Order: sequence, then C-alpha cells, then structure tokens
Amino acid sequence: MRILPPDLLKKKALKEKITVVTAYDYPFAKIVEESGIEVILVGDSLGMVVQGLDNTLPVTMDDMVYHLKMVTRATSKAMVIGDMPYMSYQTSTEDCLRNAGRFLKEGLANAVKLEGGSEVVGLVRALTRAEVPVMAHIGLTPQSIYRMGGYKVQGRSEDAANRLIQEAKMLEDAGAFALVLEAIPSDLAGRITSELSIPTIGIGAGNCCDGQVLVLHDVLGLFDRFLPKFCKRYVDMKSIALSALKEYKKEVESELFPSKEHSF
Repeated sequence: MRILPPDLLKKKALKEKITVVTAYDYPFAKIVEESGIEVILVGDSLGMVVQGLDNTLPVTMDDMVYHLKMVTRATSKAMVIGDMPYMSYQTSTEDCLRNAGRFLKEGLANAVKLEGGSEVVGLVRALTRAEVPVMAHIGLTPQSIYRMGGYKVQGRSEDAANRLIQEAKMLEDAGAFALVLEAIPSDLAGRITSELSIPTIGIGAGNCCDGQVLVLHDVLGLFDRFLPKFCKRYVDMKSIALSALKEYKKEVESELFPSKEHSF
C-alpha cells in the first residue's frame, strides 16, 4: 500500500524519522523503492543533476511531468511528490491549480511541493481546497537564488528566524501536510519542528527535523560539480561506473568481449 500524507503525520506523532530522496527515472526509482525509503521527491533539481543546467530555473512543467511518469511507473509503496517548477505557480492561482492538477492527473504524483513563505500561503490554501496535498518549503528556496544572492543559509538573525517561524505556522494553517526546511540553523529548525503538528523535512537544517531529504545523485556520488556542506556522499558510484566502462572498452579492444559465453 502506498504511503500518503496521513502516514507521515503518524510517523511524526510516533517520533519515527522520515526518509526522503530525489529520483528522476524508472531504474533509480525502483532502487529507492526497494530500499524502503518512504518518500521520493521528483525535484526540479533534475535541471542540475540530470540536464546539466546551472540552476533549477529553466526546468519546465513538461520536463517535470515526463520524469514524474517514469518515477510513478516504478513505484507502488513510496509516496511520490512532484516539485512545481519556477513560474508554474507564481503567476496566478489558476495557473497553480492547473499545473498541480497536471502533476496528479498526468504524472500520477501523490502530492506537490512548492517553495515560498507568506507569499504562497493563499496558493497552499487553494490547492488544499482542491484536494491537492501540498508539501511546503521555506528557508533557502533555490528558485529565489537571484533575490537571495546565491545559496546562503537563511534565518540567522532574530528577525529572519521569527519570520520563518511565523511562515511555517501560516503554511501549516493553510493546509500543508509537511514542510521542507532548507539551509537554516539547526536550533531554529528544532524550534519550528517542536511548534508544528505537521512533519518537518530537513536539508541542511540539522537532526532535529522529523525527516531528512537529499538529492540522490549526491548520496550516490554521481554529481561532482560541487557537494554542499549538508550533503553526505555514501558511495562513489561515478568511480565504480567509470571503472566498469573502462574495463568494457579494454575487453572489446582486446577481443575478450564478447566471449563464447556471451555469443549465440
């Protein structure tokens, strides 16, 4: 049976940690599902780790729906959340509802995620009324990198911290079932987590959150242009793949492959 928002709320109540990773295609989504991780985020981070872009801003709705279809096709247990890309919801409530509907109807997502604080509270409320489950996202919001001046830790000052606390409560009140906290001080993340009844999912927000999310390509060592401080590389899969491919090339050139074993 597929994991859904009530299951995550139950895990918070039981003080059980929630694990979230990104995935963007069928093979990796299958692996994530088999690992037992509860939530797969089809993130607009695909712009950087799959498409080779410098940031997430050029990612389109069609890109996201395409990747959502692959991930949902590969899963039956993990909850799949689609990341609403830049300008798919900021323009109007109507656009937001239409695009979120595409995620659920075409991509078969179980929920959507959108970035922002007080400015998106009305959108979260409208989506909730339309029966679209919403994961909110505050702190460092990658779609706002130009305004924020880059990928910088948020909420360091007292005023900024208080604003994030208030926005978290507003988003919960608007109907969000979970909240991503990105790149904020761990003590602030702990305070927000303790004051909300919905689960918090941290990324660069310490270990007091109800769960954690990382980009799959960072976890597996497949993306090496940079590695944020808050990421942990659990395996160097790029080196493993490179070694295998070099060995394949060597065997073809030396006529070791294909052998009789691999021939008809």
